[in-house]
Amino acid sequence: MIEGEQEDKKKTVRNDRIVAVEIENHQWAHIEHIDDLGKQFVRELEEFFVNFHDLVGKKYRILDVRGPGQARRCVEAGRKALTAKKS
Repeated sequence: MIEGEQEDKKKTVRNDRIVAVEIENHQWAHIEHIDDLGKQFVRELEEFFVNFHDLVGKKYRILDVRGPGQARRCVEAGRKALTAKKS
């Protein structure tokens, strides 16, 4: 999980990114933790998100890179928030 902030028109919002591998993707089947991707690949991934946002006129700042446990907690919190919103 890449934790980040996005700035758009002087408003800063949290914009985390979940990095995942499809369960049936045999080429990347050995990846279980973001550290398994290697430091260079993770740096390139971070740069991708920074540059992508720059192209659409937004600033993106990397806060941290976290493992699958934090990603699962983030997804679960999102599910709970969505369920509460529907109630």
